[in-house]
Amino acid sequence: MTAFRKGLYRCLRRRADALFELVDAVLTAPGRVGSLVELSEVNAFRRGHGALYDALACGTVDTGALRGLLAGAWDLPVDDGPLKIAVDVSPWPRPDAETSAERCHCYTACRCDGSRKTIPGWPYSFAAGLEWGASSWTALLDAVRIGPDDDATLATVRQVASVVEQLKDTGLLADRPAPVIVLDSGYDLSRISYLAGREGLAVQVLGRVRSDRVFYGAASACRRDGKPGRPPRHGERYPLKEWASWPAPDEQLHADSPRYGKVEVSAWHGLHQKLGRQGGWAHLPAKDDLPIVAGTLVRIHVGHLPGNRTPEDVWLWHTAPAKTAFDLDLLWKTYLRRFDLEHTFKTLKTLLGWTLPQIRTPAQGDCWTWLILAAHTQLRLARHLAPDLRRRWEKPLPTHRALTPGRVHRGFAHLRRLMGTPARKPKPTTPGPGRPPGSTRPRRTRHPVGKKTPTPKKNKTTPARERGQNG
Repeated sequence: MTAFRKGLYRCLRRRADALFELVDAVLTAPGRVGSLVELSEVNAFRRGHGALYDALACGTVDTGALRGLLAGAWDLPVDDGPLKIAVDVSPWPRPDAETSAERCHCYTACRCDGSRKTIPGWPYSFAAGLEWGASSWTALLDAVRIGPDDDATLATVRQVASVVEQLKDTGLLADRPAPVIVLDSGYDLSRISYLAGREGLAVQVLGRVRSDRVFYGAASACRRDGKPGRPPRHGERYPLKEWASWPAPDEQLHADSPRYGKVEVSAWHGLHQKLGRQGGWAHLPAKDDLPIVAGTLVRIHVGHLPGNRTPEDVWLWHTAPAKTAFDLDLLWKTYLRRFDLEHTFKTLKTLLGWTLPQIRTPAQGDCWTWLILAAHTQLRLARHLAPDLRRRWEKPLPTHRALTPGRVHRGFAHLRRLMGTPARKPKPTTPGPGRPPGSTRPRRTRHPVGKKTPTPKKNKTTPARERGQNG
């Protein structure tokens, strides 16, 4: 824990002392973080509120060194199986920040008027290591902001490659199978698998597919009608809604779960989707055939869901490097652990106040995001060290269970007094002269959502000859 804090201080370049104390203010704030300026009133932040905003405006973070520090802080799983890494996007809503650049239309489950499903903001792609067991903890490894001109699929593949490289440097991938990258629905799984294989990235891709999709089997070597010509590229059709008419699965697993009852997991190997020349495949020349990315289709059927909800089948698609052992029991349990990342998003937003600051520039947002990742990692490292300041109406946790993020955050101030801080004390200063009398700020540029450069406004006054030509 102390080594991580010293390493974090070395990763902070400009305004290192103020940035480090800002992280401590987030960790020791009484209750949930309500606003950015309120952190200047926390005892851990020994500077004024002006230094707080100056740290985010002018401070810099060595993200490469911090990525390596986060990867080294991931507790090594006790089993010798593959590492499980979940990747998902969480938005930072900025609907009214017209002067903030590089905003995108981010998906959100709720909107004020109840009809729109997007909100202007900054989408961030997070990568986090998963653990076994009932836990709300994940090991955050990386965060990448997706800009309006970025390809989300390419950004995901680059992020996964960066995380895998950091894990190799720390030795966590030694003597282990290829790590499993877990994705939710909405990702182009075929293209992610294709790009990962083309870049030589040895990872297993496991993602959810919607139930309205159609897959195809391997094509035969000759035409069905026996006539000469080009052989077919796609074989038998497998619509997910008509799975009852399919042939018997290649592998099947039955298990009992205290949460879901009878669990039935089935797998069909060698299935692929029919691709079209659109989206990420539009750049391929017309003379080239679209690739066929074959994988394994997995169906999960459970007996019941918590809350007496009606269970629905969950469909997964999996690809792996050659000579990788296929473990059906590992795959369906790994996907269930993906939902731990949703608990992490809730902790970042409600407890640590990730999306509360009204920051104007994307660079300031990136700096604040990395500080929040460092704060969450310290909470995870302190889950077995912080005292349990349980309130009278809260139930005590079992001895084998780690503290929840909220309880660790409640007792982190006591732990910080024992560890100390590498940040230097602030120097006494006097207030500056302020803005000169009579000076005004120029009007800030308004940035439209989804575009980096604003569209030039048309001239309202039209010359007389143009008005005549236009009638």
